[in-house]
Amino acid sequence: MALRLIWKGPFQPPSSQLPVASNFAGFSSRRAALQRYVTPLGIPLSRLARRIASLSMTSPLPLDSVFQTVLDVPNKTPSPDLPRRLTGLFRELALPEPTRPVEDIEDQIWALWGSHEDRLAEETLMAAVEAIGSGSLKAARPLLDHLVGKHPDWAEAWNKRATLASIEKRDADSLLDIDRTLQLEPRHFGAIAGFGNICLRNGHLNEARAAFQIALSINPHMDDLRDMLENLSPHHLMLH
Repeated sequence: MALRLIWKGPFQPPSSQLPVASNFAGFSSRRAALQRYVTPLGIPLSRLARRIASLSMTSPLPLDSVFQTVLDVPNKTPSPDLPRRLTGLFRELALPEPTRPVEDIEDQIWALWGSHEDRLAEETLMAAVEAIGSGSLKAARPLLDHLVGKHPDWAEAWNKRATLASIEKRDADSLLDIDRTLQLEPRHFGAIAGFGNICLRNGHLNEARAAFQIALSINPHMDDLRDMLENLSPHHLMLH
């Protein structure tokens, strides 16, 4: 997860052989969702399970609950505290060919996510980002802890703390902060992609695929993420 993480109005899934991301919503358990997700791929579940097991790392991650949050994002409403301008920007971002550079739209979204009515809070977040960028991770952590404590409804403070935790390989902590981010801002394609990256690092390939697809349904212009999704296709995995 980079500092400007790669990790809409309507959630339109990308063109893919994978099932529509919104089809996951409403399942009562992760197992049920994965059954629905795997079966149409034409790969025996036992074979895919063995492949995943061979890559999995044993770590007590709060994966199930956060995965459910990711699956539910198409049905969630963003916090009313978020800037209203985001709605139009996400609608514009969802277009296959926006009338202006995608980078400009993304930059505006990130700028609004990072904005706050408390100027000191904004400056503190910027200081934390600069500390992470310079490798001063120990300096960044108390700043972000302070922000989420003082402004618990600020999605981007949680997201930046999730980024720091991921960099430090504190995946369980990162997942919890990603969950909080998405409760407040379900359109946060960066946090969703970050969840997918953690799943990938821990060998949870199905969850990673689902997360990347959902992130692309919000921001279809993340080409690197689309390439990662292609590399996780069952056909590609069977060749390795």
